[in-house]
Amino acid sequence: MLSLFRKKTEFPAAGKALPGRVEPISTSERHVVNGHRLKGPYPEGMKLATFGMGCFWGVERLFWQQQGVWVTAAGYAGGLTPNPTYEEVCSGMTGHNEVVRIVFDPALVSYRQLLKVFWEGHDPTQGMRQGNDFGTQYRSGIYAHDAESKSEAENSRDVYGGLIARSGLGPLTTEIVDAPPFYFAEDYHQQYLARNPHGYCGLRGVGVACPAE
Repeated sequence: MLSLFRKKTEFPAAGKALPGRVEPISTSERHVVNGHRLKGPYPEGMKLATFGMGCFWGVERLFWQQQGVWVTAAGYAGGLTPNPTYEEVCSGMTGHNEVVRIVFDPALVSYRQLLKVFWEGHDPTQGMRQGNDFGTQYRSGIYAHDAESKSEAENSRDVYGGLIARSGLGPLTTEIVDAPPFYFAEDYHQQYLARNPHGYCGLRGVGVACPAE
């Protein structure tokens, strides 16, 4: 068990990662809940956010429920393998994270408000895991789509990290990097908890509130 844990929580070297494929894997065209197109085109003025918080099933539901969110999609990002499959990501040999892409209207919900949902919605101190789910694909991550959102994410990390420290919990392990290529997950992962209302969620916050402003 220890060797399996180590394999799944260490990034594969560039020469060891799975090769992937040139063509994207098949996925849904429209959001099951609101009917909007997963891949666009999106209405003018919409912005992007991408977060990793553990199993993407519960994360996606958490964000499609937020006011001002136009559409959400489950996918993979932050690894080495182009156009990976779920099985490949779970093998630990792609380096990808399970993430959710959020298309939102900044006139209705701010990026800072989405960051509050991010910090409060999971445990950002666990490293390469969330609860009983372990592996590189379950790490905490913020993938910034521009310099302004990256700065906001880093500022929110500093504020929330201080609150976490005063609560006696471990240090934050969240990675904050420029948004890498996003690969849409298979259709059965999209809006999984809308299709399977009693399915596995896995989200567990730590009970520490992050200031919205």
